[in-house]
Amino acid sequence: MKKINEIFYSLQGEGYHTGIPAIFVRFSGCNMKCSFCDTLHEDGIMMSDEEIISEVVKYPASMVVLTGGEPGLWIDESLVDALHNEGKYVCVETNGTCVLPGNVDWVTCSPKEGGEVRLNHIDEVKVVYVGQDVSVYLDLPARYYFIQFQYRGSNCLYSEVSQVAIEFANS
Repeated sequence: MKKINEIFYSLQGEGYHTGIPAIFVRFSGCNMKCSFCDTLHEDGIMMSDEEIISEVVKYPASMVVLTGGEPGLWIDESLVDALHNEGKYVCVETNGTCVLPGNVDWVTCSPKEGGEVRLNHIDEVKVVYVGQDVSVYLDLPARYYFIQFQYRGSNCLYSEVSQVAIEFANS
């Protein structure tokens, strides 16, 4: 059983797969306490792999994004295999602190300050910029690197994140 916050269909709005239709499986629970988290970890229902698959197949997308919270606390090879058996391309958005099953198709690591990255494979690094030194994330072995600002209402750091993104890209 896995604690699921929500399952929904939308367009991927971030990173390499931006604009691609996807089914999002948002897990509850996390081992980090980020101020900008968009998941209410108290919410959610316990679901079996079969129940998760039953919801996922209701939507037309071939891409499934396992996100959270921290999906690495919940996912295993059998869930990923079940999604593959339904013809799904399985992406995981993780803070990187949990070892993931080896059969995931795409790994997005969104590392957080204070978290030790323990991943064997990273396709993209996606840093949420909150004023920290982002150069440390360039040492992570990934194919693609992205930076995005943390939305704080009218107090966004647009100009600051733009400058950091330019420096990040030129590193």
